Amino acid sequence: MEKLAELGIDIPSFIAQIVNFGLLLGLLYLFAYKPILAKLDERSTRIKESMERTDQVKEQAQKAEEEFKKKIGEASQQGQLVIERAVKTGDEIRQKAIEEAKAEAEAMLSRARTEIRQERDEVVDQLRKEFAELTILAAGKVIDQSLDKKAHQALIDSVLENSTDLRKN
Repeated sequence: MEKLAELGIDIPSFIAQIVNFGLLLGLLYLFAYKPILAKLDERSTRIKESMERTDQVKEQAQKAEEEFKKKIGEASQQGQLVIERAVKTGDEIRQKAIEEAKAEAEAMLSRARTEIRQERDEVVDQLRKEFAELTILAAGKVIDQSLDKKAHQALIDSVLENSTDLRKN
């Protein structure tokens, strides 16, 4: 110990300084080091939580974007279906209009044919009446005249020719 005293070290004051240093270290450990470590741990935890929330927000944003794209795709498909249905309905309406127009044209044509037949039948009946009158007149003339065989044949040929012309018309 004397050697320490020779060096200028006072043992009781040295021990007091060591004890003071130990107390200071203990106090710093209790009041400074632990709170600083606690604050650092707390900050580290907050940073980790913030990073996790950021990752969650990114995932949610990505899911929302995928959902948005999916909904846009579905809307596009539905729009395409609506367009296809509209085109199909338009084609059906057009086809129905064409069929109705054809049916109406057929009905008009049928009515026209019926009217033509009726008019033709009326004309044929009228011609038959006229032919009958002509035949009666011709027979009356034959009776009024006594014809020789050639004149009689010529008269029959003339009446037949007139009747053939009437049938053709």
